Amino acid sequence: MAISIQIRDGVARITMTGRFDFQVHREFKEAYIAPLDNAAVNEIEVEMSKVDYLDSSALGMLMLLHERAKAVNKSVTLLNSSSTVANVLEVANFGKIFNIKHA
Repeated sequence: MAISIQIRDGVARITMTGRFDFQVHREFKEAYIAPLDNAAVNEIEVEMSKVDYLDSSALGMLMLLHERAKAVNKSVTLLNSSSTVANVLEVANFGKIFNIKHA
């Protein structure tokens, strides 16, 4: 998995490509720590259009991000998930927890 981050106008966008599973937990955590600590960032977007797989550990990592962001008054939005990923998010009822947007 490749993970990159861009910060612009108070929004940090974490872009991921490939499989989102336990093997990337350290890299994912490193990607969101700086935006959580950055007072200029109000929202964290997780761009998922190129994620082709996610498992229960990925759902757990997203929940942890949500909890940590909420603790510092920041929102998390999941963007452009593929149909496979969108189905997993729907089954997990993530639409009740996260703002999920599709372009």
